[in-house]
Amino acid sequence: MKNKILNTFTVDVEDYFQVEAFSSVIDRNGWDDFSSRVEKNTDVILNMLDETGVKGTFFVLGWIAARYPDVVKRIAEMGHEVASHGMSHQLIYNQDKEVFKKETIDSKLLLQDLSQQPVNGYRAATYSITNKSLWALDILVEAGFTYDSSIFPMRHDRYGISDACTTPNVLTTPNGSTIVEFPISTVKSRFFTLPIAGGGYFRLFPYLMTKWGLSKINKGGEPFVFYIHPWEVDPEQPQIDNISKFTKFRHYNNLNDCESRLKNLLKDFNFTTMSNVLQNKGLL
Repeated sequence: MKNKILNTFTVDVEDYFQVEAFSSVIDRNGWDDFSSRVEKNTDVILNMLDETGVKGTFFVLGWIAARYPDVVKRIAEMGHEVASHGMSHQLIYNQDKEVFKKETIDSKLLLQDLSQQPVNGYRAATYSITNKSLWALDILVEAGFTYDSSIFPMRHDRYGISDACTTPNVLTTPNGSTIVEFPISTVKSRFFTLPIAGGGYFRLFPYLMTKWGLSKINKGGEPFVFYIHPWEVDPEQPQIDNISKFTKFRHYNNLNDCESRLKNLLKDFNFTTMSNVLQNKGLL
């Protein structure tokens, strides 16, 4: 039987060649040279959600929205929440503040124009709001975002704030403003932190382990964040050459199983948009 707690189903809408792990072998200036699969793959997820009556939050990359506006329009027309994934999928702590500000505002305005709905939520590329880039929260507030979902409460080679709050909360920014933060879900114990919220971890761990971790969060009375990328339901995507064995494993591991696991997830848990969950908790 499903737990009654409503959780958030989120999608980071980007294409297979845009992941940070490929940035050392794929120049952003050459993205247009790749064959895009984001429309087809996003439709797979949209159809799956439609079949189960689930509404989710889609954090759309501005680069994608500018080139494939129908993706954003379909997401909105099917009743889902449109949120921002930035413009160029660059790690925030490697960006100039003024460039980040311009990209953040430009992508927000573009998504609002295409979706004809307010864009209130933001998620950084590769969860790159860390202790080195907390300044970005003030720019999000200035740009009119009411919530963020970029902080991963764990240690990782590219992201993470290990001592961050693990539940939805109101953050005070470096300049003294406030923004609601919905951190990426983890299961913490005295000895380890288990990243259980989706993406590569969803493909790496057996589904029963994912189910156990997410159920544990719900049994504690809290909602969890689940995230997925459209390319993760596409085992036939082109293979990228000249990458390390570790990167190859992390990106391509269990792509064949991801769609069936998603169907199980949607049967086992209750989901809605990020805004709905935060409103239910009285944070928005």
